[in-house]
Amino acid sequence: MVKNNSKSTGDILKLLIGFMILIIINQVAARFPMRWDLTEENRFSIQPATKELLTGLDQKVYIDVYLEGDLPAGFARLRKSIIETLDEFKVYASDNLQYRLVDPAQATGANSRNEFYASLAEKGIQPSNVIDTKEGQRTEKLVFPGAVVAQGTREAGVLLLKGNKGAGPDQQLNQSIEGLEYELAATIRGLSSQHRKRVGLVQGHGELTGRPATDFTSSLSTRYQLGEVNLTNYGDLIGYEVLIILKPVEPFTEAEKYNLDQFIMEGGKAMFFLDALHLDMDSIKGTGTYAFPYQTNLDDMLFRYGVRINKDLVVDRYGQRYPIIVGSLGNQPNIQWMPWPFFPLLNHTGDHPIVKNLDAVSSRFISSIDTVKAEGVRKTPLLFSSQYALAAEYPVKVSLNDLRKDFNPETFNQGPIPLAYLLEGSFTSLYKNRLAPEGIIASDKLEAGDSKIVVIADGDMMTSQINPKTDRPLPMGFDLASQQEAFANRDFLLNAMAYLLNDRGIINARNKEVKIRPLDTVRISGQRLRWQIFNLVTPLVLLILFGVVRHFLRKRKYASF
Repeated sequence: MVKNNSKSTGDILKLLIGFMILIIINQVAARFPMRWDLTEENRFSIQPATKELLTGLDQKVYIDVYLEGDLPAGFARLRKSIIETLDEFKVYASDNLQYRLVDPAQATGANSRNEFYASLAEKGIQPSNVIDTKEGQRTEKLVFPGAVVAQGTREAGVLLLKGNKGAGPDQQLNQSIEGLEYELAATIRGLSSQHRKRVGLVQGHGELTGRPATDFTSSLSTRYQLGEVNLTNYGDLIGYEVLIILKPVEPFTEAEKYNLDQFIMEGGKAMFFLDALHLDMDSIKGTGTYAFPYQTNLDDMLFRYGVRINKDLVVDRYGQRYPIIVGSLGNQPNIQWMPWPFFPLLNHTGDHPIVKNLDAVSSRFISSIDTVKAEGVRKTPLLFSSQYALAAEYPVKVSLNDLRKDFNPETFNQGPIPLAYLLEGSFTSLYKNRLAPEGIIASDKLEAGDSKIVVIADGDMMTSQINPKTDRPLPMGFDLASQQEAFANRDFLLNAMAYLLNDRGIINARNKEVKIRPLDTVRISGQRLRWQIFNLVTPLVLLILFGVVRHFLRKRKYASF
């Protein structure tokens, strides 16, 4: 016979033992955290490089996310994903990362609110004008899908709604979610890095400088230590990790080419923005003008590395709009913005992390690129024209009057045409089996280890246009027709630079993929009533069956007494 006291005491002991086991498990889990991502695409996992960055923070990072308040469903989903990403960041950064949600519309007074909006725009967080319908009422709201990241006395804005606008709203939102880890981690790294990697801008050949290069240099300066270099002395290149050749118009000497070649042979990285043909924009009016080749003396070097920039201009039916006078309205000229086929919009990209989910990139008088055999070099195309494009070979005549003509679609049949390449691997020196230039002491470094080169056949891609009203330089990728920064030129530059410098592997976060699993709208429309009845009746039937079975089991159990 079991005593009630002994049974109750045993139950209490079991309960206490259970609590003790839970406490011990909780303490062990807190000391040795383990996390499992059970999603198919590992959507809640972050890159090892991001974990290393977060665990190594030596100062607190504060993040203000400007996605709070009543938001449409799409932006609410983006907010939820940002919170999930930042919560995952806090697991590794602990108290060194703090974030909060801020509603920018809560600023008191219209003037204060407008000033606040302007300050966010200056930090690169451009607003989206969202039109929504609720309960039959059409509403418009400015949404700032971005965040401001601050550490110490430094801060930087990051736009979190990116992706390819041509993919549709749902796909663009999904692409933005895929890129959250990279955008946030890259911004944190740019603020927290004490020893910035050195990037050199090659000078001495009429390269792009001054106001047209304002946004180019300022964008790089936020993340890297930028300096100007001259190729005449190889010693000046020591300490730099990447050299940028930005739209040279004068030839390189053999001695300068030799030093550049040896920089790459030693594992240095390079980025070339080169124009194959020269055009005077002031001469394209009326009957137009012809494009003539630049003589930069770099063709043989690039050929040895595996690519050739052709002496042509790519003409694309999908071009950036350009103002042209089509007539007159009274005594005033009638100016219309029309697609200019010599300014292709590059909305067709490869699958590399540099260009994954990248929005359209604007270009001006860009040329095609061919690949040639180069042992040990991998060649990855990054940017393409549309499929409705052709490469007009030299000599090329360019005239604004051509905008008045109807283009024959049958002639635009050579696309997609590759316009930018990434070269990786072991490069062979241009001067292998050749005499060194006069006055240069020959090096025995004629074959390189792993190095990387990006070649873009457009020297104007990173140019800042000048605002005709304010006489101030505009951001790269600014669209004068829509008066906004509509293209992803800056993103392409920073992504390419991050990949060349490896950026501690953070660039690999751009490979993340979040699959969309939408419902079949056609089946939903045809089977709506069936599933409504099923969802209404099924719980009731299951409840009745449960009651019948339970009654049967109880009756059989107690009837035996």
